[in-house]
Amino acid sequence: MTTGLERVLRPGRIGRLALPHRIVMGAMHLGWENRDDDGRALAAFYLARVAGGAGLMVTGGAAVSAAGADVPGFGVLDDAAFRDRLRRVAGEVGAAGGLLALQLFHAGRYARPAADGPRPVAPSAVPSPISRLTPDALPAAGVARIVEDFARGAHHARDLGFSAVEIMGSEGYLIDQFLSPLTNRRDDEWGGDPQRRMRFGVAVVRAVRAAVGADFPVVMRMTGDDLLPGGTDRDTVAQYARALAAAGADALNVGVGWHESPVPTVQAVVPPGHWVPVASVVKAAVGGLPVLASNRINRLTQAEAILAGTTLDLVSMARPFLADPALVERSRAGRPVNICVACNQACIDRSLVGAVVSCMVNPLVGREADPGSGAAPAGTDPTASAELPASAELPASAELPASAELPASVDPPMPADPTGSAGLPMPAEPAIHVEPMPPEPAIHVEPVTRAGPVVRVGAVAGSRAVAVVGAGPAGLRAAHDLALAGHRVTVYEADREPGGQFRLACRVPGKADYAETIRFLTAELTRLGVVLHTGWPVAGADEDLLRRYDGVIVATGVVPRRPDLPGGALPHVRDYGTAFTDDALGRRVAVIGGGGIAVDLAHLASEPGAGPPRQVTILLRGDRLAPRMGRSTRWAVLAELRRRQVTVVTGVRGLRVDPDAVHLVDGTGAARSVPADTVVVAAGQLPADALVRTVRRVGVWHRVVGGARDTVGLDAVRAIAEGHAAALAFQRAARGTGRALRVGEPA
Repeated sequence: MTTGLERVLRPGRIGRLALPHRIVMGAMHLGWENRDDDGRALAAFYLARVAGGAGLMVTGGAAVSAAGADVPGFGVLDDAAFRDRLRRVAGEVGAAGGLLALQLFHAGRYARPAADGPRPVAPSAVPSPISRLTPDALPAAGVARIVEDFARGAHHARDLGFSAVEIMGSEGYLIDQFLSPLTNRRDDEWGGDPQRRMRFGVAVVRAVRAAVGADFPVVMRMTGDDLLPGGTDRDTVAQYARALAAAGADALNVGVGWHESPVPTVQAVVPPGHWVPVASVVKAAVGGLPVLASNRINRLTQAEAILAGTTLDLVSMARPFLADPALVERSRAGRPVNICVACNQACIDRSLVGAVVSCMVNPLVGREADPGSGAAPAGTDPTASAELPASAELPASAELPASAELPASVDPPMPADPTGSAGLPMPAEPAIHVEPMPPEPAIHVEPVTRAGPVVRVGAVAGSRAVAVVGAGPAGLRAAHDLALAGHRVTVYEADREPGGQFRLACRVPGKADYAETIRFLTAELTRLGVVLHTGWPVAGADEDLLRRYDGVIVATGVVPRRPDLPGGALPHVRDYGTAFTDDALGRRVAVIGGGGIAVDLAHLASEPGAGPPRQVTILLRGDRLAPRMGRSTRWAVLAELRRRQVTVVTGVRGLRVDPDAVHLVDGTGAARSVPADTVVVAAGQLPADALVRTVRRVGVWHRVVGGARDTVGLDAVRAIAEGHAAALAFQRAARGTGRALRVGEPA
């Protein structure tokens, strides 16, 4: 047992179900629950987590009726074919020694049905900002039928072989909608005062308990704080928790916020463990009943601190199990973990629109059944980030209007006393200390000399020699996957340290964990015997070097685009790469550009520190800042910029820089001068692709990945997925071939 995780690794219990440790894998809708493959891919996903040490796992939501489905294609328990798939999943997980709970789900007013699907229903006809629809108010008989639907779903779960059920009563779905005075405007047995509003959730728990019997574990996922002005108050939450316990819940899994809440809960700007005190309040209300903490906990060391510093019983972690299926076993053994960076790009952003979920730092998510095939899960492009429709942007009130500056409306309304970190409201109790990350984490790998013995691990008969040029995220992922397949891999990195764009990103507030991705991959390369040369650029004169290899993967990344700008050669004008690593930014910073990098730079430059706050201005040609930033994150980051009084000028043209200011014409046609003693150009990127011509000339098998291939629509999800895909392509090309590979070799 690893020292320092004694509480986490201590066995636990929910009802009569014994747990191997105190970590529960939280529910995640994956987008392939209803795939017509007899449940094969879904079973493989959970089996990979069982092999990695997961204890109790909770499935993504299974709708208890067609009207309760979240999006088209959602699994519905009334569908016999869906139940057959779930039976296979539960059976295989159980046979492997795993524990799987089925989440019983009803979206209520959040449902986004197909054109020919049933209309959304809710306690009252209150429009939904998520679906942009107004639901039908349920008649009393309809409410009773849904209670029966939950009971029938629970009966199915036990019959199908699941170890437990979790009732989804959090995040603003139907059960929450009955509890809140904002969405329950009834005056009957199901609404009118707090006692009647909580009756529906209590009735569901009681009916589920009756359906499964006294010995089958029932977990209730409830909201500890909805973070909505005028929402459910703290006293009602405590009363509700006690009523759920009395109705038969074996544990309460405490969520925070609704999908429409104007306060971030799971984004990278939220400090780890910030919402733990919300779960502690629920625990105080229910005494000995097991209570789970959740939201923004991504390390087992953080979970250990929570269990040590509170009376909470268990910790729920969801996205970290996407990033690393072996999260528990790696942590237990003291090995590096592939940390979830809370980017949300390939998971939450996709799930919100019913797309297939993956993970930026682990492109194998969804491919567990065929990890070496390279075949993408049906219905998705693994190299693409989901672009959410405007109707799914959260919350609508935080959308940046096309005005000249960041207005007050960009800052979502906060509850009273927003004095917490990152502008978050402070919970009722002090937050638990959970291992703060250094503000500017360094990534350092000792340069490898060009000569000397190398011990390689995992080489197999028939292995090939492969060069990976570039040690950014895409190159490191390609090298990792090639080495895992037994090939002899050498990585060449021109810079003194690996990491590429992640080495810049990890300096941005809230993004320190991007450094952990690089640390994990470089540690894995060391374990696998990969040679990593830093400070070694590979250029056109290195044809003889490249001919030594059976394959070359070009992952040389990007270079900042420097537009022809009057005054652009002045000494206080720098590109974004220099600015990220420069600790001497002036007090007045102008950022030219309107994409995600420009936003990150403004976030970094406006970070409070010694001396007076910097005056930061973003200058963009368009009228919408960071349009490609993940929609579940964008509003939270823009709110943080507004809190820091960052100015945004849109519709910019006619830029000219002089030693003291940037002169321009804004979107209204007015001439403006923006004082600046540092000007940063973040106006796009160009592929660093000079080596591609050399590799083609040499004739060796090769792939070009990430920014070196194309910068249009480039993000880290695509880059890392392409690194993984290139490794698989080489494996296919090399398989069963006893000769040299050449350009055009089939992949």
